[in-house]
Amino acid sequence: MIKLPIDFEKRMKSLLGDDFSAYVDAVNSSPVRGFRVNTEKISLECFEKINIFSSGKIPYVENGYYLDYDKIGNHPYHHAGMIYVQEPAAMMPVECIDFSPDWCVLDMCAAPGGKSTQIKNKLGENGVLVSNEIIPNRCKILTGNIERLGLKNVITTCMDTARLAELFDERFDLVSVDAPCSGEGMFRKEDIAISEWSLENVEKCAERQKDILNNASKCVRNGGYIIYATCTFSLEENEMVVDDFLKKHSEFELIKPTNRVIENTEDGIHFDGCQCDNIEFCRRFYPHKNKGEGQFAAVLHNTLSCNKKSKEKTNLKQKIDPVVIDFLDDTLTEYDKSHIIMNKETPTYFTPDFDAPTCTMFSHGVNIGEVRKNYLLPHHQFFMALGKDFKRKIELYNDLGLAEKYIRGLEIPAECENGWAVVTINGCPLGGAKVSNGIAKNHYPKGLRLK
Repeated sequence: MIKLPIDFEKRMKSLLGDDFSAYVDAVNSSPVRGFRVNTEKISLECFEKINIFSSGKIPYVENGYYLDYDKIGNHPYHHAGMIYVQEPAAMMPVECIDFSPDWCVLDMCAAPGGKSTQIKNKLGENGVLVSNEIIPNRCKILTGNIERLGLKNVITTCMDTARLAELFDERFDLVSVDAPCSGEGMFRKEDIAISEWSLENVEKCAERQKDILNNASKCVRNGGYIIYATCTFSLEENEMVVDDFLKKHSEFELIKPTNRVIENTEDGIHFDGCQCDNIEFCRRFYPHKNKGEGQFAAVLHNTLSCNKKSKEKTNLKQKIDPVVIDFLDDTLTEYDKSHIIMNKETPTYFTPDFDAPTCTMFSHGVNIGEVRKNYLLPHHQFFMALGKDFKRKIELYNDLGLAEKYIRGLEIPAECENGWAVVTINGCPLGGAKVSNGIAKNHYPKGLRLK
């Protein structure tokens, strides 16, 4: 039986009334797990034919499923970036709005990458995502997940939100703010959330959230949107933060989310002193009402006339080493030369339509590889993101045994010409190999290999 903090119990009884006992029962039940299909790697139609992880779909997420499988992280489909494991309620905020595929989006507090990867699946080939995490170690995890899923046109950054506001003034169509919070919605999953909870921490988090949301407003263009989200129940961190923001930013309004979210969540709560007439447009996700943990979301719309600027192309004439071009010509069936950009001394593949200061970037687009003397050594991300365009492919179909052999770092047979090849499973890039006389010499990163 989970022992809830006494002050927290009092507050939840006040919020939930007769539903409090149902909430306590839910907190003491088993957590609900979920995952999303990475639709940049595989279509839902194709995934359904090989789905062994779930028997039920999440009603408000088109590519979301409830997870019923152990040790999914060891499975080749996970290594191939076919899926992303994510708690079901955490998928709700991104579903609050319908995306335009050419949007530029900022995810301000992104690690480990659940909402970022969900957002990128909603953007098209020309859409851009800047995914930020202030803590370096967590930014590495974020970047690794983006790499595993083979996502293109993504920049990861590692800075505080005030710095983001300085560098990206009015640059984005949407800013996602998954704000650091007191974590009340995670009590069922994380013991540390209970042990660290206090009224003082709730107040501290609320002040920090106000600062972050204010910085987010500076990054949004006129006519753009902010999705504000937390995984807590407190009024101070949710409706009160939204109400405070609207008092200070008359150019913004609180709007209704999509019907699919409304149908699977509860209304926001009015409180004494609330000046927002439609605060019920905020959404609350409770573990005793739906299958998942606690979550809050609100959609804020900048009502000023749209000032969307034409996309700024990088004016720098960059000299690309001929070795890079020769490598791409030999490896890929097709590619756009205008997307080859030098990030310091590293050739990357990224849209030229979005310019960002290179000094601020943790990663920038798809890392093609390392230029060495007279040749290029490809990076794992190159195989994962551009593998479908490879000339040489080693298709394992549904041979899980051979796929596991590959992700353990062993050589596998190959029936293609000599040279760099992508290893795929059910059409999804799993990694790379150098083929020589029918043998694929393994290029799967040592740090990712199964032990």
